[in-house]
Amino acid sequence: MSTLPIVPITATGEVEDGLAAPRNSARRIRVTVIIVTYKSAKLTIEALQALDQERSDPEQLISAVVVDNASGDFPAIAKAVEQFNWQDWVTLVAAPKNGGFAYGNNLGVQRAYQSGTPSYLYLLNPDTQVRPGAIRTLVGFLESHPCAGIVGSGVDDLNGQDWPIAFRFPSLMGELIQGINLGFVSTLLARWATVRYMPRRNQVVDWVSGASMMIRSEAFTAIGGMDESYFLFFEETDLCRRAGRAGYSTWYVPEGRIMHIGGQSTALAPNSDERRPAYWFESRRRYFAITFGISYAMAIDVVAVVAHAIGVAKRSIRRQQHSNVPFFIRDLVRHSILWKRNRDIQPFRSRIRGYND
Repeated sequence: MSTLPIVPITATGEVEDGLAAPRNSARRIRVTVIIVTYKSAKLTIEALQALDQERSDPEQLISAVVVDNASGDFPAIAKAVEQFNWQDWVTLVAAPKNGGFAYGNNLGVQRAYQSGTPSYLYLLNPDTQVRPGAIRTLVGFLESHPCAGIVGSGVDDLNGQDWPIAFRFPSLMGELIQGINLGFVSTLLARWATVRYMPRRNQVVDWVSGASMMIRSEAFTAIGGMDESYFLFFEETDLCRRAGRAGYSTWYVPEGRIMHIGGQSTALAPNSDERRPAYWFESRRRYFAITFGISYAMAIDVVAVVAHAIGVAKRSIRRQQHSNVPFFIRDLVRHSILWKRNRDIQPFRSRIRGYND
């Protein structure tokens, strides 16, 4: 039995229009899938099983790097890799701490680069399963669109229903729409809404979910990877924003599909009414501060608080079913950049920065 490739990381983290690709191409395209797991061993193994089916495509050389973010998942996943004889294409990385989603993905990419830079990096949540042909479709699109740097896939939920969502960058107007949540206001200002309901065709978008995101390696390297100063949430938004500024567009390519069991890897499902954890507000605060500056981020928070208060009052007056996130206004105020104590914005951090020196 071959030896399982295991990569222990030191405490400092040192190691580093969907067109199909031409069928007669002599070039075998390297794709490295990065899966960051935290207490999601069973789902990670199922995600790897789905990926294994995609490896039969002769035009793609698919490998995977699985990063256990110090959750205890490592032994169970290592056992499965041995059991299914995946040692030739799956590498496991034991992170020394749970540094968050960006941290884990950068560790995985750093390890992937040690074996030679792949053509494409595919960030994939452990609570997903690729549909047949998904990777080929996403690769084919990037091969045919050299200016595209990032593509996001179509998503099916656990029941096979389409989740046709991509996103606009968060903004003051987006916060206003989300907070007030009045029908005529939302319709009038729809062009600024953060959530975009997508038709089933390829389109340029601002950003796509990090649950299934394929990235051109040169783009990932050029912008320095993911910002590890985010723990969880908003890091993929920031990545797409920086990619756009560097000249790499982001696309929604719905025919490259995955199944996503929303919220299983983050404990917070999309559009959830659950209370937001502190790190969600911290990531939000960081995104607005580094994107717009402190003063404008303060204005966004004022608008958000007022808008959500109006929304709550409106639903109370109309005796509507409350669908508010519990304690949202209270938590937003507590974590707001309006308070001086919350204005210490950490600098960009990424172990990938040295690759484009």
